[in-house]
Amino acid sequence: MATSPSRGDVWLVDLGMAAKVRPCLVLSIPADDDNDRVLTTIIPHTTSTLDSRFEVSSNVRFLKPGAFDAQNTVTIPTVKLIRRLGRLPDTQMTRVEQTAKLWLGFDTGA
Repeated sequence: MATSPSRGDVWLVDLGMAAKVRPCLVLSIPADDDNDRVLTTIIPHTTSTLDSRFEVSSNVRFLKPGAFDAQNTVTIPTVKLIRRLGRLPDTQMTRVEQTAKLWLGFDTGA
């Protein structure tokens, strides 16, 4: 892997046979090479939307129309990340964060 994933980056990720290779948003902060497990928490992008309250539509040139599915948040070994596609704009990243907090039951300040 040429570069480390950063929070807010969108990477092409190998999610295994059932889930395929698909774009995913990096939600976690970078791991410390010395003390942390080499894992990355991601939210997959889907083009098969359900209009769920846990989907956040994306509008960036490097992705097909679709949404990030906060209900599908997963932590994987960082080696599964294939290549960086781009970075999600801060406004869209904020919407994904709020939706992930809602899904996980964290206080969203509402």
